[in-house]
Amino acid sequence: MQPHSMPPRRSLTDQVLVQAPARLRALVRGGEIGLVALAGLVGCCSGATVAAMGIATQALREVLYRLPSGVRVSAALDLSPVFVLLAPAFGGMMLGLLAIAVARRRTRARHAVIDPIEANALHGGRMSMRDSALVAVQNMISNGCGASVGLEAGYTQICAGLASRLGLSFELRRTDQRTLVGCGAAAAIAAAFGAPLTGAFYAFELIIGTYSIATLTPVVVAALCGSVVARALVAQPAIVTVDGIDAITTTAITSADTLPSLALGLLCAGLGILIMRGVTLVEAGIRASRLPGAVAPAIGGLCVGALALAISPQVLSGGHGALHLHLNADGPAMGVGALALLFAAKATASAISIGSGFRGGLFFASLFLGALAGEVFAAAMPTLVPGIAAFGLTPLAYAVIGMSALAVAVIGGPLTMTFLALELTGSFPVTGLVLVAVIASSLTVRKTFGYSFATWRFHLRGESIRSAHDVGWIRSLTVGKLMRREVATAPLDQPLATFLRAHPLGSPSRVVVVDGKERYAGIVLVPDAHAAVRNGAGPAPTLADLLRHRQDVLTADMNAKIAAAAFDRTESEALAVVDAGTRRVIGLLTESHTLKRYSEELDRQRRAMLGETA
Repeated sequence: MQPHSMPPRRSLTDQVLVQAPARLRALVRGGEIGLVALAGLVGCCSGATVAAMGIATQALREVLYRLPSGVRVSAALDLSPVFVLLAPAFGGMMLGLLAIAVARRRTRARHAVIDPIEANALHGGRMSMRDSALVAVQNMISNGCGASVGLEAGYTQICAGLASRLGLSFELRRTDQRTLVGCGAAAAIAAAFGAPLTGAFYAFELIIGTYSIATLTPVVVAALCGSVVARALVAQPAIVTVDGIDAITTTAITSADTLPSLALGLLCAGLGILIMRGVTLVEAGIRASRLPGAVAPAIGGLCVGALALAISPQVLSGGHGALHLHLNADGPAMGVGALALLFAAKATASAISIGSGFRGGLFFASLFLGALAGEVFAAAMPTLVPGIAAFGLTPLAYAVIGMSALAVAVIGGPLTMTFLALELTGSFPVTGLVLVAVIASSLTVRKTFGYSFATWRFHLRGESIRSAHDVGWIRSLTVGKLMRREVATAPLDQPLATFLRAHPLGSPSRVVVVDGKERYAGIVLVPDAHAAVRNGAGPAPTLADLLRHRQDVLTADMNAKIAAAAFDRTESEALAVVDAGTRRVIGLLTESHTLKRYSEELDRQRRAMLGETA
C-alpha cells in the first residue's frame, strides 16, 4: 500500500494572509478606486499597529524603570540609579537571547532584512512579513529598555511589511505594489506624530522616491486614516504646546532672520555627517573587538546606562519626553555647556545603541539632537555675533529650526521635515525659515557626503542604491534574458580558407571563435576576413590574426545598464556572453537590441510614474 502523502505545510505568512478571491483582486487591480480603498485599509491597520506598539513599549518602560503611568523615561526626574544603569543592559541581553532563538529556528541562510526603501528600490515592493514582525519586536525591546533609538523604524517596517503582504495577496502590479508599501510607511509616520502631511511626504521622498499624481490619493488617504485611527486609540500630547508656539517669536520675523537660519542649517549638516560616521565607527569597533553578536547589545546597553547615569536620563530611549521639555516655553533652563554636553551624550548613546546591535533608527533621536543644536546655537550666537539678539527669533524657534535641519541631514526628506515643523507649530513664518535651513542642510549633505543614514548603511553593505527610486527592474533586465543563445562558432585552429567557404559574404556578419577547449577566443568579422584575403600582400593571415575583443565579454548576470556601458567602452556592435567560470560561450548580445529593450523599460517606468496605463 502506498503511504498516505501529507499535504505541503504552509508557511506562517500563508496561514495568516491567503490570496484574495479572484473577483476582489480584479476590483482592486481594475482601477484607482480599488487601490485607494486598499490604501485606506492599510492606513487603518497601520494606525492600530502603531498605537499597539506604542502602548506595549511604554508598558515595558514603566516596568523596567518603575515609572508612573504615562511618564516618559527621558523626562523622568527621580529614576533609581540602579534601574538607569542596568535596564538597557537587560534589554540588550533580551535581544541577544532572541537572536539565538531565531538563529536556531531558521533553516535557511541568514540574510539582511529588507526595509521599505530597499524593497521599493530593488524588489518591486516585496517584503517579508515574518522579518518585519521580528524587527518590530526587536525595536520595541530596544526602545523599551532605554536604548537610544526611536520606534519609527519599527513602525515603518511592520506597516510597510503589512502593506506589501496585502499587495501580494491581491497580485498588484509592480507600480501599485510599490505605492502600497509607501502607503504603509506614510500611515506609520502619520500615526506616530499625528501629522498626515509629514507621513505622506515621508512616503513620497523616502519610500516611493518620487511624487506623482498617480500616488497622491492613495498615500494621502493612508496617512489620514493612520493618523485618525491612532489618535482615536491613544491620546497623543502635543510636542509643542500652545504656549510654546506663542513664545517662538518676540517680534515679527524679517528677512534678517534668514541668515542665522541658513547658518544653523549648515551647522546641522556637519553634525549629521559626524553622527552617521560615529555610528559606523562604533560598529567597526564592535566587530574588531570580536564580541559575540548575542553579547554586544548587553555591553552597549551598559554603556548607554552609564552615560544616562553620568549625564542625564534624557539620553535614554527615543527622547520623546525630553524633546517635549525642550520645546516648551516653561522648559528647564540650561547653559550652553550643559546643552552641548547633553548633545554629545545623546549622540554617543545613539551611536553605541545602533552600533552594538540594538534595533531602531535615528529619526526621533535626530529630532531631539537637532533641537539641542538649535538651543546651543541660539545661546552662543549673541557672543559670537554681537547684535544677533535684536532679531525676532527665540531659542525655542531655533530649536524647531535645528530639529528639522539635523533630521533632514540624517534621515533625508526636506519637505517631510518642513511639514513636520509646520504641523507641530502651526506657524507659517517659522516654517519658511525651517525651509531655508532644511534646504541648506540637505544640499550640503548631498554634495559633501552623498547619503542619508539608511542609504549610507546600504553603501556599507555593498549596495549602490541612494534612494527608493525603482532600479530593481534594471537589475532584473539581465544579459541572460536579453542574449541570443543560438551562436555561430568556429574553431580557432580552422584554416582561413575553410572559414571563408563556411561564411560567405551575406551570411551573419560576425562569428564567435573558440579554442580547442571550447573557451571563448574572440570575434571575427566576416567582411574583414574576406577583405584580408583579397588585399593581403604578405603571408596569408590566420583566424587568430583577425580576432577582436579577446578580453571584452559579458556574463549572464550583468544588467542591461552595465552591458550598454560595455558596448560604449569597446565600441563594438555585439559581444559574446560567456560562463564566468569556464569562459564557454553561452550567447551573443547586440548593442541595438540592448538599447531597444532598455529604452522600452525606461518608457514603461515613465508612463507608470505619470499614472498612464497604456
